[in-house]
Amino acid sequence: MASRLLHLRRLLPSPRPSAGSAAAFSTVTPTPRVSALVDEICGLTLIEASTLTDALRSRLGVDQLPPLAILTGGAAPLAGGEEAKAKEEKMAFDVKLEGFDAAAKLKIIKELRAFTNLGLKEAKELVEKAPAVLKAGVPKEEAESIAEKMRSVGAKIVLE
Repeated sequence: MASRLLHLRRLLPSPRPSAGSAAAFSTVTPTPRVSALVDEICGLTLIEASTLTDALRSRLGVDQLPPLAILTGGAAPLAGGEEAKAKEEKMAFDVKLEGFDAAAKLKIIKELRAFTNLGLKEAKELVEKAPAVLKAGVPKEEAESIAEKMRSVGAKIVLE
């Protein structure tokens, strides 16, 4: 059934060019019957167009395809595929303290206070309860900068 739709799609004229384009819509003049159908379909409400779509699918025996596959002729990769995962990039990170050298505890507390609004007591408690998230929802560049500074003073940092 899908091959029948693809065949019909090849027979249809290409989509109408943008308003400013000088290219012609089609060299084929539609028959009066086709023109009447186009006028009738353009006058439908969204609910009527949806009903028409369902009726045509059931009459032609076509299963519903994902909208992206319909627009691209079925050539689009499915969401969750390897290409989609490769393009997906995390935008916000959590800076997590996994551990630290005991000798570097004071330096870590000072550095933590430099990029947070924590007081001395709160910063000390946070460092002592490692593993703990030091800062959540940070942009990538800022998270990498914080991690680099914390590692330089002896902290074991993970970006999540």
